[in-house]
Amino acid sequence: SKSCRNAACHAVGVLNRGPCAPTAAPRPRERGFDEAFVNTDSTRRSITAMLRSIAARARRSSSAAATKHPRIVLTSVPNKTTKPRVVVLGSGWGGNKVARAVDKNLFDVHVVSPANHFLFTPLLPSTAVGTLEFRAVQEPIRTIPGLGQYYQAKAREIDVEKRTVRCQGMFRRECFFDVPYDFLVVAAGCKTNTFGTPGVVESNSVHFLKHLYHARRIRARILECFERAASPLVTDEKERAALVRFVAVGGGATSCEFATELADLLERDLRKWYPDIAKLASLVLVEAGPNILGGFDDACISYYTKHLKKHGVEVRTCEAVAEVASNPDGGVSTATLARRDGSDATETLEFGCLVWSAGLAPVKFVDKSNLETGPHGRVLIDEYLRAADRVFALGDCAADKNAPLPPTASSAEQQGAYLAKCLNQSYATCGPEDALSVPEPVTPTAMPNDLLAPFDAFWDAKSEFRYVERGKMASMGMWGGVADLTQLPGGGGTLQGVTAFAAWRGAYLSKQVSVANMILIPMFWFKSWLFGRDISRF
Repeated sequence: SKSCRNAACHAVGVLNRGPCAPTAAPRPRERGFDEAFVNTDSTRRSITAMLRSIAARARRSSSAAATKHPRIVLTSVPNKTTKPRVVVLGSGWGGNKVARAVDKNLFDVHVVSPANHFLFTPLLPSTAVGTLEFRAVQEPIRTIPGLGQYYQAKAREIDVEKRTVRCQGMFRRECFFDVPYDFLVVAAGCKTNTFGTPGVVESNSVHFLKHLYHARRIRARILECFERAASPLVTDEKERAALVRFVAVGGGATSCEFATELADLLERDLRKWYPDIAKLASLVLVEAGPNILGGFDDACISYYTKHLKKHGVEVRTCEAVAEVASNPDGGVSTATLARRDGSDATETLEFGCLVWSAGLAPVKFVDKSNLETGPHGRVLIDEYLRAADRVFALGDCAADKNAPLPPTASSAEQQGAYLAKCLNQSYATCGPEDALSVPEPVTPTAMPNDLLAPFDAFWDAKSEFRYVERGKMASMGMWGGVADLTQLPGGGGTLQGVTAFAAWRGAYLSKQVSVANMILIPMFWFKSWLFGRDISRF
């Protein structure tokens, strides 16, 4: 800092002052002061040590200032081909679909994403408890056939006029680079919404469930809570019970599936290895709305709620977490629950681990992209997924101006497939200065996987994007699930229990991108069923 540097310079001047250097007026001698003391070697050594200490403080201060105000280093990605470049921002359901389905003979495809893999999110709750292993539910982006380039970075700005995207490196955050594009696909997704609840972000006992590293932390925290409770250092029975109380916030499919998977882990595995502690364990599901599984048929909601209660999960609807107070030593934390039924009643709930999956919010890039956004922060698009000149947006970060779709994997995947068809059939021949016309009619991607793609021909081809309802499914751990097929074209019913469980696993297994995961996932399912889940913590 400036004060540290000034002090160091002053001290250096004192040491280097020669016999001809001007001196200040002599100060009155203080009682007991020895003038010879100033000239001793020990004093010089002390001042030298002080100088080194001040210099180190100055370097640390400069380093902190550099972190706060990073040095901007710019570079640009050169064009190595004459093919028009498609830049995809994001590696989720929409971005991954576009990057894989675009014809690489026609386009030079580049992907920019902080995650170097595509995550199969419906299976994420299973990895958080050890039913599946983490690497079995992801596909590396670099394995996309014919991919031009992948950059592990974060997009920060879009220059629509120059047709460039400014990206920030993940490993040298003071460095930025520009990626030019002919067509830009914004599939940046979204982040978990905490609704400004105090203590959620700061707490070491609160975890989100959106990425693989989230699931790894949750899995480690669950086992840590049991090991803490089993320690002889914890003598209070109330503290033990609080350590193994787990709370899932949010009533959507992710929270519900995590709660059922965790209940399955407690009943089948942890009860065997922690018999005394497992008796104290409890699960609480908190939902601010009147029901869980919003958007599902009432029969599915009722069946799922009964299943949760049967397996010991306390379902608390019309309640919201108002505040979280964490424990600095990583032990028991507390959450304040507030009623959402008009009353002012509150309750304090102690817990060892809380998994927050209660809502979605736009990422910073979308907020600062200068693209037009709607009331919920999603990029506004037209019926052809266009957000600006040669800029398309899809998935959770985008919403149609007239008919917004729910932020689901099915919506993003269908939008990605539609845009890839438009690029291949209509936009490939557009020159750099050509205005984009209405794309040629394409058939919607109605079928859930490529094996059934020939049946897409039963739908009429249209130029605008058209969403086809595929149904909704939610698993309930081993041998249970619900499937809502009432909104399928032509109508349908609901499936419950083992039938829905088989449909859920069969559908998601058939949607795997690689043959390796198609083999690994059933193997892990079989291993968990026969031998139990791994309880190692590392």
